[in-house]
Amino acid sequence: MSDKIEQNQTHHGMRGTNQSGLRAWNEKLLFTLLHTEGPMPKAEIARVTGLSAQTVSVIIRALEQDGFLEKGEPVRGRIGQPSVPISLAADGAYFLGLKIGRRSSEMILIDFSGTIRDRIVRRHEWPEPGAATEFALSASQELTMRLSEPQRDRVAGLGIALPFQLWDWAAALGAPQDVMDRWRSADLCGDLSMALPYPVFMRNDASAACGAELVFGDTSLPSDFVYFYIGFFIGGGVVLNSTLHTGENGNSGALGSMPVRAPDGRMVQLIELASIFGLEKRLILAGLDPDLPWQSPETWPIPETILTAWMDTVADAIAQAIVACLAVIDFKTVVIDGWFPASIRERLTRKVVEATARRELAGLITPAIQAGSLGIGARALGAAALPLTNKFLISSDAGLGSGLGQSVSL
Repeated sequence: MSDKIEQNQTHHGMRGTNQSGLRAWNEKLLFTLLHTEGPMPKAEIARVTGLSAQTVSVIIRALEQDGFLEKGEPVRGRIGQPSVPISLAADGAYFLGLKIGRRSSEMILIDFSGTIRDRIVRRHEWPEPGAATEFALSASQELTMRLSEPQRDRVAGLGIALPFQLWDWAAALGAPQDVMDRWRSADLCGDLSMALPYPVFMRNDASAACGAELVFGDTSLPSDFVYFYIGFFIGGGVVLNSTLHTGENGNSGALGSMPVRAPDGRMVQLIELASIFGLEKRLILAGLDPDLPWQSPETWPIPETILTAWMDTVADAIAQAIVACLAVIDFKTVVIDGWFPASIRERLTRKVVEATARRELAGLITPAIQAGSLGIGARALGAAALPLTNKFLISSDAGLGSGLGQSVSL
């Protein structure tokens, strides 16, 4: 079908169609609207989507019978019939999210509302393809078996958040090069697709974290923003027109590879200055346990002098990267997030604001710089969001991001 449906610009660009044969599109439209805006009565759904009241009623009735939607308590106004809010049924579908990290692997199970229902975490010295496959299979089986039999039938897919080109970082990981080289030929997504009874998707871990911010995070973000996620290594994501832009090879937003100037004047990659492994190095030099940042995501028992020095270096390096990003795309907002306590995230974000203000910004427009909203769970949530968006939400590329605000060719 070649007809282009022009979408309503007044409400995130969502617009439905009453044409026959487009039931699946309208169902995704309703799922996306309720996921984004929360519970809404039928009349409001019809107004926002442009669908007839009859079409909305038919779709809602069918989806309610299928267990995907549920009715709330009637809300009585001063006049007329009470309105009944319609919402996503939390038990309507379940999604698995696998995060393969440099120091641990994590599998989560989320429900249709995006709430994390369960998780399994395994620590490792470094990620290895065979161990990753084994963990994914055992953890997915364990998590799904904890569900009731009817709930297990509603598991809709598995998403994977994985650092790309791991073989390039063997030295930083302290891992044998021959072990990391196994990732060159590994096909984790393909292997799991063959072994599991539901679809499997994969995305770069930092891009997945950025996608999680789109799907589950701050709904007030503008349509274009650049995202930095600080884990063992720093990475990032680029959002254009409310859609995560990953590029032909899935590697757009590889901000860790951006060249920046170190305090000693050398040109290095951002990853060397703005990653948690740099904090590990500082701890080792001070004779302290480099595992301190990983012992608890809620509190970091790290001496203040070491922590402040690390954050100052990180903030200055990210500020340089922000200026470079602004020279390419006029981003209105920069989002800073990472695997650290919320208090550290807030402090670091303020330092990035200050460091950016000290940079030369002639010819550029200073963006708003704000903290992310998901923190340590962003990558696993981004992984779980992959099957959610693919099956139930509107997206221009069947990946992360709602795709709202765009025309959709049908």
